[in-house]
Amino acid sequence: MVSDQVSFKRLIDIGIALSAEKDSNRLMERILLEAKDIVNADAGTLYNRTKDDKLKFEIMRTDSLGTAAGGTTGIEIPLPPVEMYGLGNEPNLNNIVSYAANTGETINVADAYATEAFDFTGTKQFDERTGYHSKSFLTVPLKNNTDRVIGVLQLINSMDPEIGEAIHINEEVINVCSFSAETQPLIEALASQAAVCLENQNLIEAQKNLLDSFIELMASAVDAKSPYTGGHCQRVPELTKMLTTAACDSDEEPFEGFSLDEEEMYELHIGAWLHDCGKVTTPEYVVDKATKLETITDRIHEIRMRFELLKAERLIDYQEQIIAGASNKEELKTQLDVDLRQLEDDFKFIADCNVGGEFMADEQVERVRQIAKREWTRTLDDRIGISLEEGKRKARTEKKELPCKEPLIADREDHVIEHDAVVHSADPENPYGFRVDVPEHKYNLGEIYNLCIPQGTLTEEERFKINDHIIQTIVMLENLPFPTHLERVPEIAGGHHEKMDGNGYPKRLSGDEMSIPAKVMAIADVFEALTAADRPYTKKPKTVSESIKIMGFMVKDQHLDGDLFKLFLSTGIYNEYADKYLLPEQIDEVDIQQYV
Repeated sequence: MVSDQVSFKRLIDIGIALSAEKDSNRLMERILLEAKDIVNADAGTLYNRTKDDKLKFEIMRTDSLGTAAGGTTGIEIPLPPVEMYGLGNEPNLNNIVSYAANTGETINVADAYATEAFDFTGTKQFDERTGYHSKSFLTVPLKNNTDRVIGVLQLINSMDPEIGEAIHINEEVINVCSFSAETQPLIEALASQAAVCLENQNLIEAQKNLLDSFIELMASAVDAKSPYTGGHCQRVPELTKMLTTAACDSDEEPFEGFSLDEEEMYELHIGAWLHDCGKVTTPEYVVDKATKLETITDRIHEIRMRFELLKAERLIDYQEQIIAGASNKEELKTQLDVDLRQLEDDFKFIADCNVGGEFMADEQVERVRQIAKREWTRTLDDRIGISLEEGKRKARTEKKELPCKEPLIADREDHVIEHDAVVHSADPENPYGFRVDVPEHKYNLGEIYNLCIPQGTLTEEERFKINDHIIQTIVMLENLPFPTHLERVPEIAGGHHEKMDGNGYPKRLSGDEMSIPAKVMAIADVFEALTAADRPYTKKPKTVSESIKIMGFMVKDQHLDGDLFKLFLSTGIYNEYADKYLLPEQIDEVDIQQYV
């Protein structure tokens, strides 16, 4: 029997070791093994209380049988959990484990085969099946700081070569005795320490699960907000993890010596899932803008009605001349047909411009401006029945007397929407280090201005708003109280649009100023965007070879990191990702030698 001083010191040492353990499986395993060792028990089981009040087998050890299951062994325990409550929600007091859990009492049984206090039917069946002999039991509830039982520690067959009874277990003999009254308080003290550590671990795990779930919820919300993002926020983390793991495993420069521990990998995981969280601030009508005149609705319909009105006005003018007795009826009818065809042709041209394209020639821009000069007659007040904000914008210009002439297509003062809040990046002394050029206005809805967009469908202001999601991502994340081991999440999440040449967005960082995880994010973001097959684009998703070719040019232009791109190709990660996420018709052969 060890002295009280030695026992006290050992409990302190065990408590310190348990407090330092971060892995829940290793923690529970350590609790059981330390308890077994203190009382020299041959076997033991640790149960964890589930949310539905069942006692789940977590760790099982039987030394004389050479069996170990649960915990770090990776061997699943095939036994069903013990029910704490029976029919009518009555406490299950027949089973020794559920009795301890329900009452909070420690149970010390000298001989399971000589007592009728508890039902040991399952234990006896186990013995018969395995050749074991379960005799002495010490069952201790694990109570948290609110005195709630969160688990049960059960030790079986205390061994003592001097006073123990010889028991044959298969071909082995062990000397089993009851658990002494002197050692029981030690196990209870250990159980108390263990319960606190296990509860802390459970709370940490619950908080981590909550954080993960919230982050994935946020990413899913961003993906669901617009069909143009598809499953982007969910696939980028997967590709990021694959490439980062390859970098950690590589012994070649510049990755030699690069590694991430468990906490750093989790930090990268969080950063990857949150890399586009700022998109919650981006209006859908900007992200999804399919035509040049589209806002919440496509304003081509409004312009079409003006053309319809011009046609009607021209027809009325013709009819009035006929009614007035004009002598040149045939000439007037011919001119009417010419004018109507011209209006129809002009509208078709405007409609084609609205769709957008790769390039808009100067002569097309000039034709838009000439068509815009045509006038129609407005007879109704355009300042009633509108929103307060639009009314304020209308008030910038003097109200016209009705009826009045209006240009067919116009850039009006009320089309200009000013910045309605402080733009973080507009301040050169901003605390985030943003270095971007901010447009003068928040939006410009001018019809001529939008129809003359030279490429695509977005104005300068709308492109800034879309890019602004990265700024918003950083601002949002920088203002979250991340713990020390997650403090780089904003840098990882906000760096995927930076470029190696220092001309990226939003901080214009060079490759040397970026961490490897941030540069990995850039590659993952680009490859996913190029190959995404679940977005309603008018063009088909790109094949693997097409995407790799584009990324090759981006490496040459120093937009993407060349070493990581080579690793991406040489390890076959692009193929692994493609097999999992791309359509069969997208997967083709890639000659990676021209890139590596």
